[in-house]
Amino acid sequence: MIRRFLRTLPAIIIVFAMLSALTAPQVNAEDIPSASGKLELTQEEKDYISSHNTVTIGYVQDRIPVSFSDDNGEFAGISRYIFDHISELCGIKFKYVALPAGDITYSYLVNGGFDLVSSVEFNEENKHAKGILISDPYLSSKKVVVANEGTDFKYDAELSIAISTGSQTLKKVLNAAYPNFKLVDYSSVPECFDAVNSGKADLLMLNQHVVEYWIAKPIYEKLKVIPVLGLDDKLCFSAVFDYTGEGSPTQEEGAVLIGILNKAIALMSEDEVGAYTIQAISENQYDYTFSDFLYHYRFAAISIAVFSVVIIVLTAILSHQHVRLLENKANENAKNRFLSTMSHEIRTPLNGIIGLNNLMSQKIEDPDRLKEYLKQSDVTANYLLSLVNDMLDMSSLQAENLELSVKPIELDVVINTVNSIAKGPITDKQIKFSMKSDLMWKQIVGDEVRIQQVLLNLLDNAKKFTPAGGTISVETKQKLLGNGKVLTTVKVADTGKGMSEDMQKHVFDTFAQELDSVSKGNQGTGLGLPISRKLALLMGGDLTFESRKGKGTTFTFTFTGRPTSISEKQEWEELDSSKSEQGDKKPRILVAEDNELNGEIILEILNNGGFEADLAENGRVVYKMFAESKPGTYGLILMDLLMPEMDGFAAAMAIRSLDRPDAKDVKIFACTANSLPQDRKKALDSGMNDFITKPLDIEELLRKIKDND
Repeated sequence: MIRRFLRTLPAIIIVFAMLSALTAPQVNAEDIPSASGKLELTQEEKDYISSHNTVTIGYVQDRIPVSFSDDNGEFAGISRYIFDHISELCGIKFKYVALPAGDITYSYLVNGGFDLVSSVEFNEENKHAKGILISDPYLSSKKVVVANEGTDFKYDAELSIAISTGSQTLKKVLNAAYPNFKLVDYSSVPECFDAVNSGKADLLMLNQHVVEYWIAKPIYEKLKVIPVLGLDDKLCFSAVFDYTGEGSPTQEEGAVLIGILNKAIALMSEDEVGAYTIQAISENQYDYTFSDFLYHYRFAAISIAVFSVVIIVLTAILSHQHVRLLENKANENAKNRFLSTMSHEIRTPLNGIIGLNNLMSQKIEDPDRLKEYLKQSDVTANYLLSLVNDMLDMSSLQAENLELSVKPIELDVVINTVNSIAKGPITDKQIKFSMKSDLMWKQIVGDEVRIQQVLLNLLDNAKKFTPAGGTISVETKQKLLGNGKVLTTVKVADTGKGMSEDMQKHVFDTFAQELDSVSKGNQGTGLGLPISRKLALLMGGDLTFESRKGKGTTFTFTFTGRPTSISEKQEWEELDSSKSEQGDKKPRILVAEDNELNGEIILEILNNGGFEADLAENGRVVYKMFAESKPGTYGLILMDLLMPEMDGFAAAMAIRSLDRPDAKDVKIFACTANSLPQDRKKALDSGMNDFITKPLDIEELLRKIKDND
């Protein structure tokens, strides 16, 4: 209780003083007491106070917690508390103006109308400097050195020391005390810390309170603090005047002002200054940010970083693709519907991720809760990714440049996979689910990914609009067409609420949705059915429906594909067999990625998948590493497209042009956030074998790598 009272005592004193100031009459020379137990002022000093209602003080704004600008741009810190107290003691009102970062010239202060400058170092050089008069110290603390682990502070060593450009006096002190030191300018205190932390500078020297604030930042956990004997940090006021010669009026006024301040400073006890110091430090401790949380838990937080990448990619794609889409929409209602839908679809999962991040920051010491939050974030991020994929599909389908990946497939395996994925979520909702298939041609040529996509879209749609206790059924049949192709028909029927007549007219319109109590809170974007219809048409079939309000809906999905010949099936099986015979042989992978975090994530994914991998930070490095390696060292290159010095396209072409046996055979996969069709075409034209988009689908990445072993 006593400790709490002592902490709040300075604040109580300040509030009381402010209230007193508000009710006090205007100060006149005759009203100032000369022997009241406070300030004993001369008549000249009284006259100065009565004629100067406000004195302008320039303060340094990057010395937390000593002197800085708070979130509202107001002067704050230990110095502010002391200045306000001095103002109450002497009756002078102070106007606080932040000084700009960097070297502050004398002419700037004179022409800027500054009467005083705060946080000036009290030393012999400043005592005799032209154009300024300094006060007695109002705050004394220690100077300390911050250095990297392994760096010793030796007085005669040749070390580089980071200096904030606002600390010009400190430069002169260091030059005199340590002539072997190389002083390097940085624009702010945080940049000085970053320079030492990264090894660009050996050490920095600052006020102890400032160092204690910044050293709490987790990224600086390897930095150490070294006390410096004989170098105290004494801060004082400096009165600025236009020196036109000794005895000039402005110099005399400065001397009077400094005299008043010295008397006020002398009245302050060490206990008062100490109380202000403790209060300012306790109120301005380093604010542990989310980026600090990510650094402290950087390995566990890789998933969160991936989510951030998803959000960035999503924003970029939406800003590019949707604007093009909206430009083709003449109907203003369609634009409004699109904006409303996308706002809801983006904001809802983003709100979830932001909320989960906040919860994680509160449960830092609870690994089990963190894991649970990460799982929930993963589900939300996957939804955002599906939204991106839907937008890309819709864009490609409307531009008529989406190509099917046609190959021999096992249709019964495809249907069983859909059953495995969809059954759980449907039965969890207490809906009866059944699948029947009558397949006469199980081996056909088709695009299994797109077939699965349409079926899962239809089942997800049925689940949304079917209440608990309802039924969803899937029935598959086939027949041979006259052109030798097989027509596969899949009917997805539900006993849900059905569609209104108005909704049935727009069911395949982009962003079409129907609100009802069953689907409320699980709407989706309205892209699934339009995409499914276009994919069905692309596969030589169609997507139709029958629906009755209150009775349910049946979608009929058809697609064509020729039966797989015996020779094709044998070739396919032999190819699979040859891949499996390779056993554990896995290619060494070269990853070209200029983003350090993304590079670490990809390497971790590959290592967890059992692959050995090396990282190159740009296209020129990846080309050099491949060119200087022994032939056959690398079996695969994951190539980012946009990189400094040499982009991925140029790097791929340079590798293909090398005169070595593996230059033409090494697999090169584009691995990029550039997901437009023209980017894919340009990548393939430059000699790449495949195209993988970010954010990475880890299972797809590992599958493609294994398929190319």
